[in-house]
Amino acid sequence: MALYITDECINCDVCEPECPNDAIFEGEEIYQIHFHKCTECVGHFDLPQCVEVCPVDCILLDKTQAESRQQLEVKYQQLIKTTESKG
Repeated sequence: MALYITDECINCDVCEPECPNDAIFEGEEIYQIHFHKCTECVGHFDLPQCVEVCPVDCILLDKTQAESRQQLEVKYQQLIKTTESKG
């Protein structure tokens, strides 16, 4: 499933640099997550790093954006290919 940041976000800035896919960005009021870039850290780490560092536990699974581990792995591979072609 995709992750999302709730309005309990305190804009502490700790999640953004932890995301290996650059999926987290500062929105108008709180940080947000680009669904198309979020792999829940599949391909990088065992657990989503943003969830691990969030001091207020405001990063949750979005059940409306269900993705299997296999789908997340495919997304990760596509992101890697895109990154390599740019670099």
